Amino acid sequence: MAGRSKVAQEAFEICEPIVKELGFDLVDCEYKKEGQYFFLRVFIDKRGGIGIDDCETVSHALDPVLDEKLHADPDYFEVSSPGATRPFGSLSDYIRHQGEEIEVSLFTPVNGTKHLEGIIESADEEKLILLVGDEKVELTWEKISKAQRTIHF
Repeated sequence: MAGRSKVAQEAFEICEPIVKELGFDLVDCEYKKEGQYFFLRVFIDKRGGIGIDDCETVSHALDPVLDEKLHADPDYFEVSSPGATRPFGSLSDYIRHQGEEIEVSLFTPVNGTKHLEGIIESADEEKLILLVGDEKVELTWEKISKAQRTIHF
């Protein structure tokens, strides 16, 4: 991810195999100064969502490894869900949410619209196939401006 700091990128590389071994996806890491303190945040996800027990499991597994390998010393370390409505950032996000409804914003119109809501039928390196009503819409990644889960209350 282009916007990740050096420390966050280092943390991502340290955490990714451990998080994956535990059965989760590592979505992102961030290292930020807030007030006088530095925070290292690790964002994880899995199909069906993340609960507090998941965060605790990952935190216990990562804490000693980060203490040993990370070249920075954050004041606070947190493991969190990335949030239900965060924009998708990688192919793994689409694969993890296959069969679920998403909202997609497009750079240029498809079928006369720049906004689609549909079910993820499949996603691979080349394209996303979205079921919009009874129609399958095939979108190449360069057409997609933004995508996120549709949340109904």
